[in-house]
Amino acid sequence: MVSDRLVSRSTLTGAGFRDLAPHLAAEHLGELRVIDVREPGEFTGPLGRVPGAELVPLGTLEEAARTWNRDRAVLVVCRSGGRSGRAATILRTLGFRNVFNLTGGMLAWDAHGLPRDRVAA
Repeated sequence: MVSDRLVSRSTLTGAGFRDLAPHLAAEHLGELRVIDVREPGEFTGPLGRVPGAELVPLGTLEEAARTWNRDRAVLVVCRSGGRSGRAATILRTLGFRNVFNLTGGMLAWDAHGLPRDRVAA
């Protein structure tokens, strides 16, 4: 269940999902299923990924999401926020109620100096 505090700290978009700033997303990771919609090379690339993120490339999202719990809050992530915005719209269309888009994507996460997982070199 998503907390009222998380909802109140996000911004509702016209598409029905919520934009969430990186520092707020980091504070609420325990409430969110984090789905990274970049390609595999980006997921393992220099920007790293949000801790605990699951890789589901945008092109495979609709099929993968068909079996997910639609009541669980989902944070979608990409490089800059564009693909994740499209992903959030897809999830809302599929009936997900609590969908959040990471504002500015991994570029913004990186700019805020937030912790990230990386593949060991």
